[in-house]
Amino acid sequence: MSETTDIEKKPPLNGRRALPSNYSNDEENEVPEMEAFGVIPRGFNPRDFLRVENIDMFKEPHEINKQQHHTDRYYNPKLIVRRGQSFQIQIDFNRPYKPETDRIWLEYLIGRYPQQNKGTYIPILIRDVLKPGEWGAKITHKENNSIRLSIMSSATCIIGKFRLYVAVLTPFGILRTHRNSATDTYILFNPWCQQDAVYLDDEKEREEYVLNDVGIVFHGDINDIKLRSWSYGQFEESILDACLFLMDKAELELSGRGNPIKICRVASAVINSRDDNGVIAGSWDNTYAHGVPPSAWTGSVDILLEYYSSKQPVRYGQCWVFAGVFNTFLRCLGIPARLITNYSSAHDNNANLQLDFFLDDEGKVDTKITKDSVWNYHCWNEAWMTRPDLPVGFGGWQVVDGTPQETSDGMYRCGPASVQAIKHGHVCFQFDAPFIYAEVNGDIVYLRKEKNGTQVIENIDTKHIGQLIVTKEVGRDGMMEITEEYKFQEGSEEERLALETAVMYGVKKQTTQDTSYQPQTDVDMDFQVQKAVLGSDFKVTITFRNKSRNPYNVTAYLSGNIVFYTGVAKNEFKKHSFSAKLEPYSSSAVDVVIKSSEYMGHLLDQASFHFFVTAQIKETGKILAKQKATVLEIPALRIKTQGATVAGKEMSVIVEFTNPLKQNLENVTLRLEGPGVLRTIKKEFRQIPMNSTLTWEVKCIPNRPGLRKLIASLNCDALRHVYGELNVQIQKP
Repeated sequence: MSETTDIEKKPPLNGRRALPSNYSNDEENEVPEMEAFGVIPRGFNPRDFLRVENIDMFKEPHEINKQQHHTDRYYNPKLIVRRGQSFQIQIDFNRPYKPETDRIWLEYLIGRYPQQNKGTYIPILIRDVLKPGEWGAKITHKENNSIRLSIMSSATCIIGKFRLYVAVLTPFGILRTHRNSATDTYILFNPWCQQDAVYLDDEKEREEYVLNDVGIVFHGDINDIKLRSWSYGQFEESILDACLFLMDKAELELSGRGNPIKICRVASAVINSRDDNGVIAGSWDNTYAHGVPPSAWTGSVDILLEYYSSKQPVRYGQCWVFAGVFNTFLRCLGIPARLITNYSSAHDNNANLQLDFFLDDEGKVDTKITKDSVWNYHCWNEAWMTRPDLPVGFGGWQVVDGTPQETSDGMYRCGPASVQAIKHGHVCFQFDAPFIYAEVNGDIVYLRKEKNGTQVIENIDTKHIGQLIVTKEVGRDGMMEITEEYKFQEGSEEERLALETAVMYGVKKQTTQDTSYQPQTDVDMDFQVQKAVLGSDFKVTITFRNKSRNPYNVTAYLSGNIVFYTGVAKNEFKKHSFSAKLEPYSSSAVDVVIKSSEYMGHLLDQASFHFFVTAQIKETGKILAKQKATVLEIPALRIKTQGATVAGKEMSVIVEFTNPLKQNLENVTLRLEGPGVLRTIKKEFRQIPMNSTLTWEVKCIPNRPGLRKLIASLNCDALRHVYGELNVQIQKP
């Protein structure tokens, strides 16, 4: 960028600020190689003084620095270290170094306007001892013209890419090494360092939450949990630079980049494209023109690299895509992070603990006036850090959410909010805790509008929201339930206290006492949806249990809707009214068959249905209401390998898929990726006829030994969310 355009772009300096804001890690200032103390005498020759000939950063993956700092997996030629921990460099001079007379020091600079008090200019003097967690350097070895230095960085240091200069004092001025990008040093968060705000004391958890570059997304719904792998790829080429660029894009002052709370807050806004042209544009309407459908992505790398090069939002994402990319960003910078799924998540809830579903005269949900929705599932992230801005006890896992839902302080962002504070109802603590509390704790209230405008409560479901909160197990691919980290046992005394605390701190809860609500207690109604494969018929079984000695007659209505996973209905594809006679103290069941011809033409990309059953008891006029989501089984891709799987040698990966539908699949896109094995490859197929099998062979050369994962996805208009995966052991050559 030329000097002139830069000046035009920057606001003019004002009377309050000596220097413009410093929020670009990329921009640099000119550093003089000779800084004279006054008039330089004639005959002064810099070559007469101690001169730096070479600096060795020990930056190869197998060398000491990257090994000790757990950064050997970054596909990046420069030195990458973690803060608060010492690293080694070697300086070669033109003659032996004499500590009695020679004065040298190191300078680390970041950004365009380095200042010592902002932590963007760091002079490091050579000392006899290093203090843990404070900047310093000491000589550990001297031989011929070389010295070996051990350098300690501060445990609160800014995260980013620093430039290194070596300065030598002469009687007439300071001589510096010239600008050399080969000595640039990336400094990251350090979960291995006790003084770091992101310190995590369990080695297995650090392996999982910082160093694992693949993870699992749990989706589907509460009655049919599905899982798929996601490639985070935080160590892949250019991803570290792309993640640092996100902080520049969010205009986070460099001086604030040592603070994980600030970084998470700005990142939760910049991950989505709403109001700041951030990384991913969301789309929930099943039309994905000029972009990639959210279900087709297999990982974060393509998305981050596309954004880093184009600087334009990447289309399209839904919650797991935002959460997957956010997880890559956090792990890449060294903040322990995990992806969370909340089943039956209350949405658009303006932090109100009540989701109102309005029923019409027939007992059907009136979609025109029902504004609230329950998402089958919603994904967010947790990041691990201390919270010195909150009272003691609220550090640890913090919720951050990059999916744009509600604005927070005027922008689409959410968190960090302490999980512990959410559990205990202390939602007064920043940021956005009331919203998250309501996502996991709402009640569903079924209301009927009378002709005179009054609202009558027909039914309250206190258990539907936030039924199950899960994440991937540490060190394994299974599911770990963490519901009790967010809430106490349903109906317990502690839960009631947490709720009262949350209400006291401003979560809105309408009381049901002021409206006449007498639940029907002597009849229970429930229904089950049969598990079904996409394209087949299945049945819904409604069961009534009469616990009283009175016989009852019920008229009931089943409504089947195709829904987005966000719980928003697209259309009603099944209407079925029926009646039943309930004998005293007995149960009766009614089956309703759903034919594939009724739903196949309307399906959305998550093959998701939502059933409402409402029943009215003739004798008492009371209404029973129940809703459930269900997801169809979608066929999987099969992946296998052929030949030896050895790092540096060519191998074959074969992807197979059999079309199970009673129709041909048109314009099919396959994607395949595997961190350390192959970069994402895409292939288009014009058509897969019904019942036929497609086979795709890819040749690749894996570059990293160890247990790796291959992930594939298939996508076309008639069929989305088709995945396959395979664990592959890559041998050492």
